[in-house]
Amino acid sequence: MTAPTTATAGEPGPAGYTSPLPTPRPHLGHAVASEWTKLTSVRSTMWTLGSMVLLVVGIGGAVILQTASMDYEQMPFIAPALFGLLVGQLAVIVLGVLTITSEYGTGLVRTTFTAAPDRYRVLTAKYLVFGVTSFLAIAGSVCLVGLAATILRNGTGSGAHSSAEWASGLLGSFYVTLLGVLALAVGALVRHSAGAIAVMLGVVTLPPVIGAVLSIWEALVPAGRALLQYNSPVALIELFGLPTAGSDPSAVAEGVAAPGSLSHLALILLVTGVAVAASYVAVGRRDV
Repeated sequence: MTAPTTATAGEPGPAGYTSPLPTPRPHLGHAVASEWTKLTSVRSTMWTLGSMVLLVVGIGGAVILQTASMDYEQMPFIAPALFGLLVGQLAVIVLGVLTITSEYGTGLVRTTFTAAPDRYRVLTAKYLVFGVTSFLAIAGSVCLVGLAATILRNGTGSGAHSSAEWASGLLGSFYVTLLGVLALAVGALVRHSAGAIAVMLGVVTLPPVIGAVLSIWEALVPAGRALLQYNSPVALIELFGLPTAGSDPSAVAEGVAAPGSLSHLALILLVTGVAVAASYVAVGRRDV
């Protein structure tokens, strides 16, 4: 008489046996649910996104209180949100890096790739969950500030305003979201929190400084001018509908025309796309 055997996971059971447990085929939705659980269960998400919301709403509210209705004749109602977002974007960048580097730091990435061997699916889920969550938080904060400015300062002398202002706010929110996605891609390539954050801080803060330095030498003026025109602060200012140095008539007369918001979006899409593609190649080829 032989002892009864039981089927282990992944092995077919006896003829005619049907498992009472559902065994669905893994798909992207499962990976998204897993990444959503990770993102919402760590304190870094609350601190980073929470600080971003506080900065955008807090600084934006302070700007609204210091302005009058006539000030909005030349600027959109969403403009006060820009001042907080220029600082708050750093929190989004940090969260983008930590979304993946925290797993490498703790070793949890080994468990993740063991449970979900399809690494491309895991990485795609990280990009989707982070991107959607960040965009909703950023856009919600910007719209809240814009709504407050509309209620408090839409009086006599505020001028005419259109719905295009809100579209500009959403484009600015999308730009900052792309910076966060770029940070996630850099984190996947570097696999080190401090290193990836340092790289992204350099990408955001150094171009204006380097551009100003290069503009001192006549031979390097074109390179310096390009860095002064194409950087994160200038991109956000133009996306939010505020004038920049390049949009000043005297500057245009000297040949320093502003590149335009669409050019900034095209550039960030190109850079982010290259970094994301490189992250897929790197994650797919590494042992961990």
